[in-house]
Amino acid sequence: MAPLLCRMMRSIVLLQLLIVISSIESSKVVTATMNLRNETDKVSLLVFKQGISNDPLGVLSSWNDSSSDFCKWQGVVCGRRHQRVVALELAGSSLVGWISPSIGNLSFLHSINLQNNSFHGRIPKEISKLSRLRSLVLSNNSLGGDIPSNLSHCFLLNELYLSYNSLTGKIPTELGTLSKLVTLTFFNNNLTGGIPPSLGNLSNLEKMNVAFNKLEGNIPHTVAQLTSLNFLSFTGNKFSGMLPSMIYNMSSLFYLYTALNRFHGNLPPDMGLTLPNIRYLVLGGNQFFGAIPRSLSNASRLQVLDISRSNFEGQVPTSLGSLENLKWLNLGENHLGSKKPNDLNFITSLTNCTKLETLGLNDNLFGGVLPNSISNLTNHLNTLVLGRNKIHGNIPESIENLINLNELGLEENLFTGSIPTSLGKLKNLKELFLYENRFVGRIPYSLGNITRLWLLDLAKNYLEGNIPSALGQCTDLQTLDLSENNLSGTIPKEVLLGLSSLSIVLDVSSNSLTGPLPIEVGALKNLGHLDASHNKLSGKIPVTLGSCMSLEQLYLEDNSFVGEIPMALSNLKAISVLDLSKNNLSGPIPKYLESFPFLVTLNLSFNDLEGEVPKGVFKNSSVVAVAGNTKLCGGILELHLPRCNIEHSAERGRRLHRKVVVAIILSAVGCLIAVSSILIFCWIKRKKKLPTAPSTDQFGKIKLSYEALFKATDGFSSANLIGSGSFGSVYKGSLDQDGTVVAIKVFNHQQRGESKTFKAECEALRNIRHRNLVKIVTSCSSIDSKGNDFKALVFEFMQNGSLEQWLHPSLEEDIQPRKLSLIQRLNILIDVASALDYLHHHCHRTVVHCDLKPSNVLLDADMTAHVGDFGLARLSLQTHSLSAQQSSSIGIKGSIGYSAPEYGVGSTASTRGDVYSFGIVLLEMMIGKRPTDEMFTDGLNLHIFAKTAFPERVMQTMDHNLLVVIEEIVGEGTSRHARHNHRMSKMQECIMRLVRIGIECSLEHPKERMNMKDVVGELHLIRNTLLDVETDGPAST
Repeated sequence: MAPLLCRMMRSIVLLQLLIVISSIESSKVVTATMNLRNETDKVSLLVFKQGISNDPLGVLSSWNDSSSDFCKWQGVVCGRRHQRVVALELAGSSLVGWISPSIGNLSFLHSINLQNNSFHGRIPKEISKLSRLRSLVLSNNSLGGDIPSNLSHCFLLNELYLSYNSLTGKIPTELGTLSKLVTLTFFNNNLTGGIPPSLGNLSNLEKMNVAFNKLEGNIPHTVAQLTSLNFLSFTGNKFSGMLPSMIYNMSSLFYLYTALNRFHGNLPPDMGLTLPNIRYLVLGGNQFFGAIPRSLSNASRLQVLDISRSNFEGQVPTSLGSLENLKWLNLGENHLGSKKPNDLNFITSLTNCTKLETLGLNDNLFGGVLPNSISNLTNHLNTLVLGRNKIHGNIPESIENLINLNELGLEENLFTGSIPTSLGKLKNLKELFLYENRFVGRIPYSLGNITRLWLLDLAKNYLEGNIPSALGQCTDLQTLDLSENNLSGTIPKEVLLGLSSLSIVLDVSSNSLTGPLPIEVGALKNLGHLDASHNKLSGKIPVTLGSCMSLEQLYLEDNSFVGEIPMALSNLKAISVLDLSKNNLSGPIPKYLESFPFLVTLNLSFNDLEGEVPKGVFKNSSVVAVAGNTKLCGGILELHLPRCNIEHSAERGRRLHRKVVVAIILSAVGCLIAVSSILIFCWIKRKKKLPTAPSTDQFGKIKLSYEALFKATDGFSSANLIGSGSFGSVYKGSLDQDGTVVAIKVFNHQQRGESKTFKAECEALRNIRHRNLVKIVTSCSSIDSKGNDFKALVFEFMQNGSLEQWLHPSLEEDIQPRKLSLIQRLNILIDVASALDYLHHHCHRTVVHCDLKPSNVLLDADMTAHVGDFGLARLSLQTHSLSAQQSSSIGIKGSIGYSAPEYGVGSTASTRGDVYSFGIVLLEMMIGKRPTDEMFTDGLNLHIFAKTAFPERVMQTMDHNLLVVIEEIVGEGTSRHARHNHRMSKMQECIMRLVRIGIECSLEHPKERMNMKDVVGELHLIRNTLLDVETDGPAST
């Protein structure tokens, strides 16, 4: 029994041993397999890294073969069980390169987030192998080519973000099989074709955004099958036809955008009932017609209703007044109203809309009077525009109740009576448009109480009396237009002294003003446009006008000015238009006019000028007029003036000296004949050599050939290379014509969209001119020596480089560290803000820059800032309407860190996006850190960093170089006690105010951001405070 038991025990032990050995072997096999798979992930990541040509932030520095644990590499997320890569999170890493097909070997990937980088090339088709992929986010790159149709193999995909790229081709039909897809955004690409009907199968889809592409055709009826959809945007395409009626029955919709297409037809009368959850309904810029549906009053959650720029007609339903959540109502540019007295009755009902902030009724057919109920609208109202209608009668005195109005537009109507003095109680008003009406009486003194006013336009009325000196209290005013009225008296010096803020327009033309142009005009040092023409002004042109060195247009024609054209005007180097015609000016035409580089139009006709007309810049008779000056001679032949004949002068001399010895007379005559012969010979020879008029480019400038630019840059030598980017390269060059040093921007003909970028920049630059914009010299569109397309723009050379180089000098630069004082930084900010304000509000068509950043802010020899690089700029389709001030017609893709956050979620390119970029640049100038600094991770960004420190810890966050300079300014030559503390306190106050502006400009929600008009005014006020501090002892300017 015992031996048997022993044998059984040995068998059991042997069996257990075999099981253990087998388990160990199996474990080795599994481990080996896992290691092999892990090695595949590592190799795939390293191959992906090889596709990166530039990693400025060093994000991938930890990705190397010597590091065995790739799960710890930055941007790599591994699963807990298998240690396989499940997510690639490299958003906002400033990576440049292409997406390697090796990414398709990371078979456990659930999420890829590469947005906000500079990836180019195509989306690799190998992504389709990632069967576990749920999220693909590639927005805001430079990806091109087609959308891979085999993405449909990623059947678990629920997020697909491809916005802000350069994708082409059609939307793949196969995407309709991604049944789990929740979000689909292709915003701002170059996609063509139509919407595939198969997308109607995406039953779980909640958001579809295909805005700002080149899509066309009709919207398929299958879109209405998307019963989970809450966001739908077709904005900015070429869609046509009628919207499928079933779309108006999509009760799940919160947001519907169809703006800027070619849709037509009526809106369904019951759409307010069938869209009960709608919050944003933006249909403007189409060809819709018919009446506004009364049922919209049933869409009780509606916050934004924009049906502007269409063909709606009839009366505005009074039932809209029941929309208690309405914040934005834009009905501008339609055919609403009938020029009848009851057209504006609906305004009374809008008094129930207690959240209303914007009311746009401009460019319609509204008649009747402005009802008194207008003053009962909510105090939240900040924008009220009724321009270009047929409204008559008086402005109600009770309009003073709208205490938070920022903009009031009543221009181009039939208003009569006097301008109500109660307007002076609208203390928050910043823009007041009353031009082209029938107002009579005096300009109310009370308007001087609106101290925040930056634009006042009362032109083309029947106003009379003096210009009230109280307007000088509007110290933020930048534009003042009182032209074409019946104003009399003198120009008050108090107005000129008080309005040193004027930087855009002062127009008092076509009145009956008398007396001299006050010497106080010299206080308008920032003014760009001065028009005092067609008045009864007299006396001499004041020499102080030479202090207005920012002037670009000066109109003084049709007055009674006497004396010579002052030498002091030689300071007006920025002048492009100078009109002094129809006065009594005498003396010679100043030679200094030859040196004005931007002079386009010169009119000196009908004066009493004498002497020779300088040739210089006056080679084009179409831009110079000197007729009616009978004592002028010489000049170019096209002026048809008599030659300045020296012989005639000699004969007059001989008549005065009849008793001179005959020999002397004969000698003089002989000399004169010889000189005349030589002059005639030279003139004939020169005339023969006169070239034919050179061809001009689209800017009206003389075109330069490829050969001329090749020579100017020593063959585009690397020694002359001063910058480069995806667009191409910028070279320093010297033009043969006059030795002018210029910057030559050569576009990369191999870059996708090069021609589009060139055209965009030309279009943006063609009709804009401002002292703080980079000035174009000429352009070149030709063929290079290899037969390739050659496109270049030639700009003024900026001796002090870019703001980027001053804020973040390269370590390789063999120069002393550059330091900007506080006043220098502030002056640069004022320059940049003024340029943006001009682009946004004072061009014929609104320009959205779209790519403001320090490298696009250039500094001349005097450290004056000039905004450049308009390759991404967009022109608005609007001019004066409400929408024009809000958005651009085409989407954009700016630079990482500076681009507004709403661009990443499908919002329209807008002036508010530029404001955001400006806010970030301001904070960068004060704090000294780029928005892409490595410290800004895990939701922290430059805006949040500044906002968190404000106000207690602001000084602790400031740029060290700035603090050093401040200490030098404050401490030098002062005691270390009371005076030092006072100056430091004032400096800190200015810094606080600047940082606050930066924070308010870079707020997340666009409507909460400041307006550039307000920014310019605030910055000037801060500058005045700072100058007071710095002039109280040693200053750094």
